[in-house]
Amino acid sequence: MTNFRYAELARVVRNGFVESRHFGSVVVLDPDGTVALAAGVPDEPVLPRSTLKPVQALACRIATGDELNGPALALAAGSHTGDDRHVEVVRAMLAGAGLTEDALGCPVDWPEDEPTRDRLIRAGGQRDRIRMNCSGKHAAMLVACVARSWSTPDYLDPDHPLQRETAATVARLAGTPIAHHAVDGCGAPLFGLPLTGLARTFHALVTAPAGSDEALVAQAMRQYPEYVGGWHGHPNTDLMRALPGVLAKGGAEGVLAVAAPDGHAVAVKAVDGSPRATTAIALAALGAVGVPVAGADALRQVPVLGGGEPVGAVTAVIAAAPSRTEAAPSRTEKEDS
Repeated sequence: MTNFRYAELARVVRNGFVESRHFGSVVVLDPDGTVALAAGVPDEPVLPRSTLKPVQALACRIATGDELNGPALALAAGSHTGDDRHVEVVRAMLAGAGLTEDALGCPVDWPEDEPTRDRLIRAGGQRDRIRMNCSGKHAAMLVACVARSWSTPDYLDPDHPLQRETAATVARLAGTPIAHHAVDGCGAPLFGLPLTGLARTFHALVTAPAGSDEALVAQAMRQYPEYVGGWHGHPNTDLMRALPGVLAKGGAEGVLAVAAPDGHAVAVKAVDGSPRATTAIALAALGAVGVPVAGADALRQVPVLGGGEPVGAVTAVIAAAPSRTEAAPSRTEKEDS
């Protein structure tokens, strides 16, 4: 353990006993893009998973123009829970492009929303592509392909024009070249970035000029947080409801990025892959650099239960010295990357 590079980010305490610890990395950017706080290895590449969906939605928005707006744009940037209201929007997106659900390339899945899943199972339903939490992103990709007269059957191919433009958009906002190419759980191309680069993408979204495609993605997510996550107990939705103006998107394997309206941005990676403490960690990190997060106090810890009753909590314990030594690339540097 002497060479262990990651920082302790959270502890699980049960009846006064430290039962588990979450290690990883976290970085916070100031509104001017400099690093305000860092712990662990924030310049190590990570696979952002669904945390990168807002940037993928941005690439689709750039390709389609006004065809992606409101709940549809929020859904494209989100990981929905398969509620009927989510499915209605996905179907409308596909129908508007002259496509059906058969065009979706994501895997079949049950909805994450428990009441919806239970209802479908009782009715004899089956797993379906449109209920999968990434179907909004896939529908947006298909809409973009139709808008640009690109082929749709191979839209997930890394060499497809849409995926090449998406990769360029990711690198531009992150201010750094893509560190690794992979395939996400939904089958879409996935772009690895240093955690600091991931924070820069969220910083870019909330500091973009009004009316720009970047600003419209952030606006849709904040205006329709239920389409980014769900109506019942989804951490991204709950955080944006609790702190109006905040932008939040998590991903699998313990990744989360959050940006405040003033431009502060934080990115978190738990190396054990667990997401249970990431919201608490992000809020603690933002609070440590002076961002007001009191409105989300209920999300700053996760209850630990014993016999169905709270006996402890999962809380953030970031031990990091503030750092203001790194600056985000200038717009020129980003455009040249």
